[in-house]
Amino acid sequence: MDLNTQKISIIGAGIGGLAAALALAQKGADVTVYEQASTFGEVGAGLQISPNGVAVLEALGLFDAAKALANEPESVIMRDYKGATITRLPLGEAALQRYGRPYWQFHRADLLDLLAKAALDAGVTIAFDHHVTNVTGNEAGALLEFEGRDAVLADLLIAADGVRSPTRSAVFEGEPASFTGQVAWRGLVLADKLPAEMFPNAAQVFMGKGRHLVTYPLRGGSVINFVAVVERENWTEEGWNLPDVPSNLQAAFSGWCPEVETLLSKVNDTFLWGLFNHPVLPRWSKNRIALLGDACHPMLPFLAQGAVMALEDAWVLADSLARARGPRRGLHDYEDRRKDRATRVQNGALRNATAYHLKSPLVRGAAHKVLSYLNEEWLLGRFDWLYAHDVTRGEP
Repeated sequence: MDLNTQKISIIGAGIGGLAAALALAQKGADVTVYEQASTFGEVGAGLQISPNGVAVLEALGLFDAAKALANEPESVIMRDYKGATITRLPLGEAALQRYGRPYWQFHRADLLDLLAKAALDAGVTIAFDHHVTNVTGNEAGALLEFEGRDAVLADLLIAADGVRSPTRSAVFEGEPASFTGQVAWRGLVLADKLPAEMFPNAAQVFMGKGRHLVTYPLRGGSVINFVAVVERENWTEEGWNLPDVPSNLQAAFSGWCPEVETLLSKVNDTFLWGLFNHPVLPRWSKNRIALLGDACHPMLPFLAQGAVMALEDAWVLADSLARARGPRRGLHDYEDRRKDRATRVQNGALRNATAYHLKSPLVRGAAHKVLSYLNEEWLLGRFDWLYAHDVTRGEP
């Protein structure tokens, strides 16, 4: 299909929406991204981009620019809540040698800014302050209606509008999500507020009864990113930007090792979100409308693949449309190429949610002991199916 003749609208200027806009524009499409926020700002916190996601950044021509912004961790260190090291998953040079690409960590705002600038340079229009109120489509195109603005007719519409996607609800009638019984805090702490070398250049996972905490450095080690997950019966709404008071977070991890308590004692601002499991959608595309990223396969954070799956989606979407004989066929091909893999990753993240929170001290102790005996290279090899995958080579 000749993308030079296509006017494509994308809802959502997140990682997936901007990556899709760039990939489509590089193939000649006329792309406009509609974002309800008034600006990007310093949004979000840390995110991890494993080698399969780096492959997409490289194919988009962003490898060198992304490398300058990225932190490249040496390992993932698994620790118990008392601070004892259980095992280590080698990254750094080991990941580079095994997969041909590095494992990176970013402040979300840095990666968004990079993608936005590249998209603008490629001719993409980014329209802020556009709140979508209704989406309809047929075999000829898609209509977007906005609050207080003129409606827009597009040849194709890609909804990258996030985990609570209005498009998914309105057009694809997805089943309600179920609360996992877990909530998470996220935030950043300036490294100069912490004892020197308390947090090495590694992702660390501290695990205890019914809760765990992940930390890793960003921006040259100047800030420490954290995600803290606990189990609770009462739930909060889905999403990732509900402000909470740090004392709630600190109380949830009281009595943990000095690294955890020291880090959390320096938290000034934190955000809470409820973690929900979403049933697999029967379809990702309908007429000339398709979903992308968290809008169609919301990821729990336990494999660190939410942003990466959105990057993979973006590349495959543009490639499928460019190869197809027509728009609808291209959207169907995109779905066919992506659905099995995204579902596998969704299920893998759900399984990890249980593994991190073993409640029985005996079971937890036995599991940690087994992990401590496993070969580090063998542990990394367990992620080959995930990290070695390269959608830019035509892999489904």
